[in-house]
Amino acid sequence: MSEKQVSASVIRRLPRYYRFLGMLAENGVHRISSGELSSKMGLTASQIRQDLNCFGGFGQQGYGYNVEALWEEIGKILGLGLPKKTILVGAGNLGRAILTHMEFAEKGFSIVGIFDRDERFTGEVLEGIPIRHTDALEEFCQKEKPSVAILCVPKMASRDLVRRLVDLGIKGFWNFSHYDIGVYYPDVAVENVHLGDSLMTLCYEMQALENKNSK
Repeated sequence: MSEKQVSASVIRRLPRYYRFLGMLAENGVHRISSGELSSKMGLTASQIRQDLNCFGGFGQQGYGYNVEALWEEIGKILGLGLPKKTILVGAGNLGRAILTHMEFAEKGFSIVGIFDRDERFTGEVLEGIPIRHTDALEEFCQKEKPSVAILCVPKMASRDLVRRLVDLGIKGFWNFSHYDIGVYYPDVAVENVHLGDSLMTLCYEMQALENKNSK
């Protein structure tokens, strides 16, 4: 089955598989069955087999899955071994927190530039990288040719900024801005991050738990 035919829900579970298998490998686990993996991940064994079969047959009947080999294969499927020059646009509190706490390098993302429109930040150094004013985007991108942008700016500031970045060759956005990039630029990859949505999901789950316990 080609990757284009794989459902979005399956793709969104791949990072969880990668993370769990990585932890198992670190703990010295060499092989695992779909049933054992399901008990650790909160999925059914059938779901795990269906998900992995979308990308080929990784398991062996009577043996299960080779943990390290499956971890490596899922990493390849996710494209983690491919280097991606990345810029951060928006060096406020959110941008700084993301830059400080995310392990970009091990996932193939190399942060090569940081930009902000606030002149007070210009020249400040974060994680060894000087902050440049967004006026310098064109010159920088033409020279360094980044392919990914982490967008940590307000929605109202995003429209013109995204247009500039797409024109400069950005092919992927990790988008915290709430601007619907994919609607206007269908030929770029976009992963939207809405922290408020996650918080509302937590509200629903807490309410559902309370309703269940009250019966």
